[in-house]
Amino acid sequence: MAVEIVYETHATTTDNEAGIATGWLPGRLSELGRRQARELGERRAGDGLAAVFTSDLHRAVETARIAFPHGRPPIHQDSRLRECNYGELNGDALSVVAGQRNLRIDDPFPAGQSYRQVVAATRAFLQELAADWDGRTVLVIAHSANRWALDHLLVGTPLEDLLRTPPAWRPGWHFTLPGDWAAN
Repeated sequence: MAVEIVYETHATTTDNEAGIATGWLPGRLSELGRRQARELGERRAGDGLAAVFTSDLHRAVETARIAFPHGRPPIHQDSRLRECNYGELNGDALSVVAGQRNLRIDDPFPAGQSYRQVVAATRAFLQELAADWDGRTVLVIAHSANRWALDHLLVGTPLEDLLRTPPAWRPGWHFTLPGDWAAN
């Protein structure tokens, strides 16, 4: 069997609108983001979701709580789904962080982490997901770095390619996590 993963990036934040790379800072949804979160809940209402897994950073949790205000499906926060920690660059201009992406694949941001470390955290999350949620569909609400990690781990896209030319945003991606993936 397999776990069907529906992936959504957290809704738009005030930092997104201001061109700020939030990183491990909490972030707050903008008015547009709150509307997007409500639309996410409406869009996913009929997907048969067994659970929602979200980053524990405020903007992702806020997205999940607005989308599913009654806690159905159940919402689980997981720190392994955090955005890349930009360290000293958390809260800096997005253009500054984006300009360093390819330099930070294996070499961490100063006082932060590398994208390879995000991939490792996402891998650990997926191993647990494969072991505990086989045969079900789950929604993951997280960040760009986590989506790139999913593309890298489950589709095989080289991390270098994803960081050089990030795929455009869209409302949702689908991934299949093979049931035997837990052994990887």
